[in-house]
Amino acid sequence: MTEARYKIVFDGEPMPGVALDTVKENLARLFKSDASKIDSLFVGRSVALKRDLAEDEADNYLAALQRAGAKVRKEQDRVVGLSLEGHPAPAAPGVAEADASGGNTMSCPKCGHEQPKAPECQACGIIIDKFIARQAQLAEEAAVVKASITSSESVSPYAPPQAQVGEQLPEFGELKVFGTSGRIGRVRYLGWSMALMLAFLPIGGIILGSFALSDALAGLLTIAACLALVVVSVCIGVQRLHDMGWSGWLWLLNFAPIVGSVFALLMLFMPGTDGPNRYGPPPPPNSRAVKVLAWLIILVPVIGIVAAISMPAYQDYLTRAQMGDAASFEQPAEAPALEGESAE
Repeated sequence: MTEARYKIVFDGEPMPGVALDTVKENLARLFKSDASKIDSLFVGRSVALKRDLAEDEADNYLAALQRAGAKVRKEQDRVVGLSLEGHPAPAAPGVAEADASGGNTMSCPKCGHEQPKAPECQACGIIIDKFIARQAQLAEEAAVVKASITSSESVSPYAPPQAQVGEQLPEFGELKVFGTSGRIGRVRYLGWSMALMLAFLPIGGIILGSFALSDALAGLLTIAACLALVVVSVCIGVQRLHDMGWSGWLWLLNFAPIVGSVFALLMLFMPGTDGPNRYGPPPPPNSRAVKVLAWLIILVPVIGIVAAISMPAYQDYLTRAQMGDAASFEQPAEAPALEGESAE
């Protein structure tokens, strides 16, 4: 009795969950063939990929092709051998009838048992679709493990870490007028300073009016207003120093006799750091109101210079006007002549 021979049959379908392009690439790599020949296998008809195989060889081919993603099956080969010319010997009528009816038979992918098409193998009892899906899953897991091993071997040990090691900061920081945390730029520093000056103008008027009521009340209001002014100024100045990357304690240098003048100019003109620093993300873009207030504070020294020039001239004008009025009051009036005296 001759040994049974087997063939591997492919219907042009991929395994469940495997892309068609992936199957084509894997088959081209396995058979070392070009893409055009591989495409001819996916025409919707059964193609015998391998013939005249022993059972163990057929099992090996079956497992390899299933790992590649091809939905193949093992069938018993009716033709025992092939001639060198590629022309098989004429088959017996019984064999031809069996080949003609082979479209309704199937081979178990696990044990190779020939049977009519059914979802379950009559010999080993497996569910054929589940078995094929499991084989495909195992093949995918093996490919993933192999790819991870290959990638881990190719990664340099001196490469920088890919994981995020720092805190994710927002794009812009939050603005807090009454706080020492955060950052503000030069334009916002000028705008907020001008807003502080404008806010204290009516407060100054209230304090001046309170002197008419009580000196003690006016003194208390003056102390409270000065404390509020200092607190807000410190908050604004510290945030400006944070934008420059400096500590807020350096704001105390403003009280130094000579250094304070230079330090105030640095706070006005020195730009802040680009991007986040140790005090937080950069401040948001300046609004239109901030820009208008910043330009208004530039007019303050101009108004002061004009006032310094015009006030002495105005005082001189008032002095000369008062002296002229006093001279007109001191000049004596001429006494009117009497009629009798004029007649004499």
